[in-house]
This record gives sequence, structure tokens and C-alpha cells, in this order.
Amino acid sequence: MTSFINRRQWTVEWGQCDPAGIVFNSRFFEMFDLSTWLLFEAALGVKPHELLKTFDLVGIPLVDARANFIKPAKFGDIIQIASRVAEFRRSSFEVEHRLSVNGELAVEGGETRVWAARDKTNPEKFGAVAIPADVIARFGSSPGPEGNHPSQSR
Repeated sequence: MTSFINRRQWTVEWGQCDPAGIVFNSRFFEMFDLSTWLLFEAALGVKPHELLKTFDLVGIPLVDARANFIKPAKFGDIIQIASRVAEFRRSSFEVEHRLSVNGELAVEGGETRVWAARDKTNPEKFGAVAIPADVIARFGSSPGPEGNHPSQSR
């Protein structure tokens, strides 16, 4: 279990909603994806587009996504999301997302992703590779006063 948590907030826009003004469920998966990339940027100090080059990656592809919708988010709501890596394995990792509206949990989400790189013997192929220990270590740093790494909250 890692201690690094990245937090951010935004206001729900009309384009994220159905005609009743409630956020489309699929939009939460977009929020999860962006939050995962921002989590890695905050923990590693590398912009998402530079992450691939810096760590010689193809990417961190999504292999599973899930959500539990507890209460709706609506047009104009301010959403807070807290994201963290719940578990690192050899070449995959679990990300947890908790979205709150007015301090109440609205959506719990999770993703399983893979640390993927090109095959050194055949660059046409790519697959899962071991996650570097220094990457994992950046997510285990001591939390700051709000549970965030100091000065790395969004």
C-alpha cells in the first residue's frame, strides 16, 4: 500500500451531463484516466508525455476499470477526487479513486494498469515489464499534513 495521494477538484460542466444535468457514468472513467496520469506526474515529477520517454515506456495501458456509483454528481457540482496507487505488483498496479461532492463520497473507482515497454529484441512488440524500484519508492514517501506529498496536491 502506498502513502502518496494526489488530490484535485473541478466543477462539473454541462457537456459532462445528460439532459437531466447528471454526469454520464462513462465520464467518470475519463476522470479516472486523467487522475491517474496526474498522480504519476505529481509523484514522479515528469509530465505525462515525458513519462514515456523518461522510463522507456509504451505507456501504462488500462486492463481493468470499475466503479461504484453511490450518489449522482450534477451540473455545477464541485467534485474532489483523491487518487492513489493501492498496490504495485511486478509489472502491474492498482489505482483507487474516491470522488466526493460536498464532502460526501459519490463514486469509488479502480483501475488495473500495466507498465508496458517495447520488446528489446522485436520493437514491433510490446508488453508488461517490471516496474522500476525507484518508481515504486516515489509512491511510498511520507504523507504531508493532508495525506499528500508536500506541495504535490492538485
